Amino acid sequence: MSAATNAPESMHDSMRDTLRIGSLELCSRLLVGTGKYKDAAEMRAALELSGTDCVTVAVRRLPAAGAPSILDAIDRARYRILPNTAGCYDASSAIRTAVLAREILGVKWVKLEVLGDERTLLPDPIGTLEATRELAAQGFETLVYTSDDPRLGVRLVEAGATAVMPAGSPIGSGQGVLNPNAIRILLELVQVPVVVDAGVGTASDVALAMELGVEGVLLNSGIALARDPLLMATAMRDACRAGRAAFRAGRIPRRLYANASSPLDGVIAGAAART
Repeated sequence: MSAATNAPESMHDSMRDTLRIGSLELCSRLLVGTGKYKDAAEMRAALELSGTDCVTVAVRRLPAAGAPSILDAIDRARYRILPNTAGCYDASSAIRTAVLAREILGVKWVKLEVLGDERTLLPDPIGTLEATRELAAQGFETLVYTSDDPRLGVRLVEAGATAVMPAGSPIGSGQGVLNPNAIRILLELVQVPVVVDAGVGTASDVALAMELGVEGVLLNSGIALARDPLLMATAMRDACRAGRAAFRAGRIPRRLYANASSPLDGVIAGAAART
C-alpha cells in the first residue's frame, strides 16, 4: 500500500486543493511574473523552482509576429500565460491592450491594470472600474489589480471582475502586506477569489497573505530582484504552501496570558503545587 493511501484525509484534501479563477484551474497558488530577471535562463530556473503553473506577461513586451518574444523562453505546455495590461494609465488603453492580448495569445483571461501615475503606480479606481465593466461585457475573465479598499473590491465584482487582486503595498516596494485588516474585510464582502498582488518582498510576506485566507499571491520583484533569485523562488513556493496549510488548519486564538500545554486535572496535589 502506498504512502499516499495511508495518508490522513486532510493530506488528500491538500493535494486536491487547486485554485480556480473563472475557467483557470491551477495547481499552485503562487502566480509569478516574468520581468526583471537578468536573463531568460534565470527566469526559467526561477519559474521552475517556484512551483508556479501560471505566469504573467506584460502585453507591451510581446513583439510583432515573427520577432523574438519572451514567450519563446516560456514552456507554454507547462505554464498558463496570464497577460497583463501593465503600463496602461487609462481605461481605453487597457481595454485595447486586453483585446490585443486575446488576439495574440488566444485566451480570454487578463490581469487588468489601470494605473494612476508613473511615480506611485497606484491603481486608478475610476479607470479600473470602467475597464472592468467593458471587458466583462466583451466576455473577458478579468483579474483586477486594485487597492486594498474593500468597498472598491465590491464595486469591481459588481462590474464583472472574475477575481480581485488588492495590492499588499505599492508595486515593487517590498513592504509586504501593510493593511491585513482591509484584506480580511474584503474577503468577507466578496464571493470571488482574492489574490494579493504587489509589494511582496520575502517569504514571510507570502505566508502572512495566505494565512489571511486569500486564494493566492502574485509576485515578481520579490523573486527577480532578490540577491539569490533561485533560492528566493524556492522560499516563496514553500511559504505559499505553508501559509495556505496554516489557514486551512486554523490557528489557535491569541491570548494575553499563558495557557498551559499540559493540563493539571488529575495531577497529585503535591506535584501540582511544586509545578
